[in-house]
Amino acid sequence: MVVTVSLVALFGLVLFFLLRSKNLGPGAAFIAAGFGFFLASTGAAKPINQLAESLIQTVQSL
Repeated sequence: MVVTVSLVALFGLVLFFLLRSKNLGPGAAFIAAGFGFFLASTGAAKPINQLAESLIQTVQSL
């Protein structure tokens, strides 16, 4: 768990700076995929899924 959280922080930080510098390419896609993969295995995955589900239900009810 500790290694996963560290990798999430590392990938998130690198992705943030890539997006901020507008330097997007294949490397940024790899970083984004890694960030999502490691984020899904942390404790943040359940609240993120719940938020996405509630947003989808809200949009569908409009």
